[in-house]
Amino acid sequence: MKRTLVAGFGNTFRRDDGVARVVINALRAQLGRPPLGPLDDGFDDLGHAIDTVVLHQMVPELAETVADYDQVLFVDAHVETIPASLHEERIAVAYRTPFVAHQFHPSTVLALAQQSYGHAPQAVLLSLLGHDFNFGEELSAETAALVSPARDRILELIAEE
Repeated sequence: MKRTLVAGFGNTFRRDDGVARVVINALRAQLGRPPLGPLDDGFDDLGHAIDTVVLHQMVPELAETVADYDQVLFVDAHVETIPASLHEERIAVAYRTPFVAHQFHPSTVLALAQQSYGHAPQAVLLSLLGHDFNFGEELSAETAALVSPARDRILELIAEE
């Protein structure tokens, strides 16, 4: 089995933007691991065949962590500009200039891992369609319904050789 990191991103105070944390905790439950609490990011629980972390946003410092894995699965929410409820995209190593300063793309994290640590893992971005990005901590019913299918797809991706 490939050593895998599942990294979720999103603002849990903006409703569906926080869906990645819910997906990560559903995955952790399936793996027999305790859920990450609201203040936990998962970095203190690394060292398994399948590791999970959750961050508010993607940061360049993640490159050091991802360089240690064979495969990284990024989980995030997306808006209606991508029509699919679950969107899956293979991520190539490439520097991408962010549209705004606080946006950082997974391909750039991979490029930094390759340049700084000599290894960039295979990577996939799995995003779930968000319907409500207003202030609040509850997921919309539509996005909540995507959590189990997303968890199942992550498990399928991990099982693929």
